[in-house]
Amino acid sequence: MGVMSEIDAPGPTTAGAEQPRWLSETERDAWMPLAGLMIKLPAALDAQMQRDAGISHFEYMVLAGLSEAPGRTLRMSDLAFLANGSLSRLSHVVKRLEQRGWVRRDPCPEDGRFTNAVLTDEGYRKVVASAPGHVETVRALVVDALTATQLRQLRDIGTRILVNVDPSGGCGAAR
Repeated sequence: MGVMSEIDAPGPTTAGAEQPRWLSETERDAWMPLAGLMIKLPAALDAQMQRDAGISHFEYMVLAGLSEAPGRTLRMSDLAFLANGSLSRLSHVVKRLEQRGWVRRDPCPEDGRFTNAVLTDEGYRKVVASAPGHVETVRALVVDALTATQLRQLRDIGTRILVNVDPSGGCGAAR
């Protein structure tokens, strides 16, 4: 199912072809819940945001990122990095957020080649109103399910994996 283990591995390959490093039973037992988590947790977070706030989880992450930035302003490229999305995806989302009056785009005063995303007062009110439901969902689905020791382990494991996935430090990988 998805990832072969050494138990499922096919027989010998053609001469000279290297056999993949199949997962051991222990490795597969660790991988499969993580694979399920990577599918189900984002869907649950998105469903809560859509139901309670009428926005996607990615839109919330963009608004939240801007709300925590100095002057509630970030270059679009920095915001894409922070929200862990492509510039193209971010551009579409910011356009929708602009249409709702929550974000505006301004030329960067330090370097006119860049565009800044700025959280409006109305956008700030939206993120403040949306945050309690989001944090309660994060708490219910993740934080409250773990002990303090497990939370520290989750932080360390998540950071270690993120560094492998994104060595540039996106999405908090190199904090």
